[in-house]
Amino acid sequence: MQKVINGCMKTNIKSYKNGNFRTFIDLNDGTKIRETDEDEFIADFAESMDVKICNYCDIGCPMCHEGSTTKGKFGDILNEKFIQTLHPYQEIAIGGGDATSHPDLIPFLYELREKRVIANLTVNQIHFEKKQDLIKKLVDNHLIYGLGISLVNPTEKFIELVKQYPNAVIHVINGVLKPEDVKALENNNLKILILGYKHLRRGNEYFDAAHEKIEKNQKWLYDNLEGMLDKFKVVSFDNLAIEQLNVKRLLSQEEWDEFYMGNDGQSTYYIDMVERKFARSSTAHMNKRYDLLDSVDDMFNVIRMEND
Repeated sequence: MQKVINGCMKTNIKSYKNGNFRTFIDLNDGTKIRETDEDEFIADFAESMDVKICNYCDIGCPMCHEGSTTKGKFGDILNEKFIQTLHPYQEIAIGGGDATSHPDLIPFLYELREKRVIANLTVNQIHFEKKQDLIKKLVDNHLIYGLGISLVNPTEKFIELVKQYPNAVIHVINGVLKPEDVKALENNNLKILILGYKHLRRGNEYFDAAHEKIEKNQKWLYDNLEGMLDKFKVVSFDNLAIEQLNVKRLLSQEEWDEFYMGNDGQSTYYIDMVERKFARSSTAHMNKRYDLLDSVDDMFNVIRMEND
């Protein structure tokens, strides 16, 4: 039997069958367990999708791989046909741009809740702090479960605010995260997600201008990663960070088999509701992005064929 665990088991667990395995997910803390009697996990449908709903943002982060600006557009998120084909307990990781600025965000989340889809939302730290009334409403009404917060500055006020949300995960970028950021965040029982540095759009421009600083931060993180692991409640990675930081070097083969959630496209893919495209991931080359289809399963099958 193989088992993949993300987090630790608690309560409020939902389960569903997907291909040759069963997934258990705890809505209280994001714990996920997959179980199968076979040697590998083969999904019938995507377990989760990263969904970009807008390209509007008023912050202008220099490393933004989406290139979001105040001239960015909003996706027509209430009228895409594929929404009607979502499976119960599929996960959607909603982002932008500034997803909180989308005028249809709340009705969209209500529709997802009605379909028993697990919605997660990623926001920038600045918007997280400014829009607490909105964030609390979304959490209290079970419109979102996971809350990703992109780090800007780890102040004491920010850390205390994050602690109010059990499902909050602080998103940091390999090469942007600084040693002093880690020092401020560590030993606070926080969850962090380390994202790989994306050489795309403004990410490329920022790397060209600041590559020495970025590479210095990346080397520090590579060298100090193992020592960080016991200073946070959870340390997780996207696949790009796993590659850039060679995370496998820190795990036994048994641990790797237990915790690794699979390659991009095996059980996840990316949807851009602004450009009406889908792809294996948000870093996919432009010639590997396809026009939206009317079914989430049809899109997943295209991605799986691409991987084969």
